[in-house]
Amino acid sequence: MALPSVPALLKRLRPTGRAVVIGIPYGWLLLFFLLPFLILAKISISEMETVVFKDLVTYKEGLLQLTVKLSNYVFMTEDALYIKTYLASLRYALATTVLCLFIGYPFAYFMARASATVQPALLMLVMLPFWTSFLLRVYAWKGLLSENGWVADLIIGSGLDQVLAALGLITAPGKLMHTPFSLVLGMTYTYLPFMILPLFGNLSKMDLRLLEAAADLGATPWTAFWKVTVPLSKAGIIAGSMLVFIPCVGEFVIPELLGGPETLMIGRVLWDEFFSNNDWPMASSVAVVMILLIIVPLAVFNKYQAEAVEGSR
Repeated sequence: MALPSVPALLKRLRPTGRAVVIGIPYGWLLLFFLLPFLILAKISISEMETVVFKDLVTYKEGLLQLTVKLSNYVFMTEDALYIKTYLASLRYALATTVLCLFIGYPFAYFMARASATVQPALLMLVMLPFWTSFLLRVYAWKGLLSENGWVADLIIGSGLDQVLAALGLITAPGKLMHTPFSLVLGMTYTYLPFMILPLFGNLSKMDLRLLEAAADLGATPWTAFWKVTVPLSKAGIIAGSMLVFIPCVGEFVIPELLGGPETLMIGRVLWDEFFSNNDWPMASSVAVVMILLIIVPLAVFNKYQAEAVEGSR
């Protein structure tokens, strides 16, 4: 059997266009996500001595030893503070996602149905907040919700603060800052564009002839919206929800500026462990669990979504 020539062998080893297109994003994820995650995971199970970490694997006098410290993870299951902050982070992130969807879907729907001459202006309105510093925008809400701020005056003057206090969103009538209300309001304002843009991209590509067919079959506009538009925009809803929910879980700046002691989120706990307590293994354990809380449900959802697509073929 003749061996292949060198040019023929090089041709076989040459990457195809499909391999390059797939390989570049995977390489990016491996380098900038998986590798840092593995470093965090290693630190979380390591012993710390002053400013250095002990090796996990040691070899001494012919003995190979693996030392894994799991006490940080055990401690998180026993300390109510970590459980409470994880649940609070998930709760506030979910509330922000729902509000962004409730506000963003009508806006994205209106943008997608607007004339081609108006759409660029509407799109600019959505993108306009990004022209200002994120920190300045959050600080602006501190002034708006503080005493004598015009938003605070509007809420108090309309009696809405009484309703918010009855719902437990603020501690007392007239006190809007450093409450769950101010926290969720700030996160909703900040992340609303991340919900609108995927929804707009999805709704603008929808075939409007499907709505005409539904109307011909006797469906009312409301029925056609729920039976045709919403199911076809599910991909945009999921994409927007993920873009809002994932960063909200680990948010630090907004809870620090607009939240209070009763709105403690895991981002603040992570900051304290790293910089106040200087306990890097504990902080890394908190970060690993936070990442898994986001990645595992997302991976499970993608798995079932892929199975549903395969089953529909």
